[in-house]
Amino acid sequence: MNNMNELLKIIENRHSDRGLFDSERTIPREDLEKILEAVRWTPSAHNMQNFEIIVVDDRKLLALISEIKHPPDLTFIKENYYQLSFSEEELRRKKVGILGTMFPQSWQTPDPQVEDIKNDERSLFMTKQIMSSSALLFVIYDPGRRAPASVNDFLGIISLGCAMENMWLTANSIGISVHIVSSLSGRGVEKEIKKILNIPDNLIIGITMRLGYQSASVNYLRVRRDIKDFTHHNGFKNMGLD
Repeated sequence: MNNMNELLKIIENRHSDRGLFDSERTIPREDLEKILEAVRWTPSAHNMQNFEIIVVDDRKLLALISEIKHPPDLTFIKENYYQLSFSEEELRRKKVGILGTMFPQSWQTPDPQVEDIKNDERSLFMTKQIMSSSALLFVIYDPGRRAPASVNDFLGIISLGCAMENMWLTANSIGISVHIVSSLSGRGVEKEIKKILNIPDNLIIGITMRLGYQSASVNYLRVRRDIKDFTHHNGFKNMGLD
């Protein structure tokens, strides 16, 4: 029972650290190995183990990656807007999404303008985020190796998500902060990263994770739906377990 409670507490405390990390602190090799051991035992469709992990902690390589331009993605910003709340009260009421105040002003509108996005400080901050990291982990996979009869390799993609979760929970449990940098997995910058890291053309960057140690305490309100809000008992809309 104690082990189960400890596991649930680790899951509950898992979170994304979007702030800057302490660039002076390096992650001990034994802790990196713990994270990689966790991903080694990831459940995957048909035990395909459809991932490779590139660990980048060389400061010169991090600098090269940080210099890659991140063009604004209007689709992401527009769709992101509808996940935002603009007060803690609103976020607590919705029970889903995140606080909009963590994003630039130009992202806090349903109709963002390209020029405003280009001129905001987000790209500069992302550069600082990467350079403050102790390491980047790139999860790459071969889209040509589909899980059997899995349309659009849905099961293979789920497997990558399991790999991410195993690494994330393990990192957080040993005091290492994690932030998923979706822009470094996008097609817009993938070509440049492949050149820097010598990634073969047939492989795709699925997930990019920043690892490091918090340089300052940043506590954003985190919310979740109650069990009764998403559980259907013996049929849809029979809410909860009563």
